[in-house]
Parts: sequence; C-alpha cells; structure tokens
Amino acid sequence: MMLSPDQPDAGLPTETLLNGIKMECAPMPAEPTEGEGKARSLSMPSLSREEKRRRRRATDKYRSAHATRERIRVEAFNVGFAELRKLLPTLPPDKKLSKIEILRLAICYITYLNHVLDA
Repeated sequence: MMLSPDQPDAGLPTETLLNGIKMECAPMPAEPTEGEGKARSLSMPSLSREEKRRRRRATDKYRSAHATRERIRVEAFNVGFAELRKLLPTLPPDKKLSKIEILRLAICYITYLNHVLDA
C-alpha cells in the first residue's frame, strides 16, 4: 500500500507508523584523551582515485622510479633512431642528422626502393 506524504494511512495512526521505523546509529566515539592524539577523531574524507594517484606520485620514491623508467625509454628510442640511421644512405656517411631528418630520409628511401621494385 502506498502512502502519499500529505495523506497518512487512515487505518494506522501516525504514531504507530513512526514507532515502527527504527534507526540504529553507531555509538559516538569518546573524545580522545590528551595522549591519544586528536588526528584519529577527525575523520578524513575518503580520497578520490585521482587524489590518491596524485599523492602517490608526489613521493620521492615514485618520482625516482619514474625518472629511471623514462631514461630507459628515451635511451631505447635513441638506439632505434641510431640503427635506422645506419641503414640510410647519406653523403657524407658520418653526417649527424636530427630525428626528423632521419624520418624524412627513411620515407624517401623507402619510396625509392618501392619504385625500384616496381620498375
């Protein structure tokens, strides 16, 4: 049976309906004594996933590990460019090329090799 907010059930008095609803609350924690520290009594709101991530990333240990991983990644990237550079014909052969120049030269060389194969 549905009750509207402004019309209580005619069969049951309002007091009976309210007495039937029981709310159980957790007991309030006692105030900490002088030596216990009040930090525990102040409940910290639960942190969002993003806030937890930010706090974890702010630690020295995390930053150090991240920097190490990044150094390894950049080194592998540079090794890949060096190997690609060795495969490309340039004059003079020891000419220093930037990464974008290596990529552009590789594209031209691949296009040339495809043209040679097609002919």
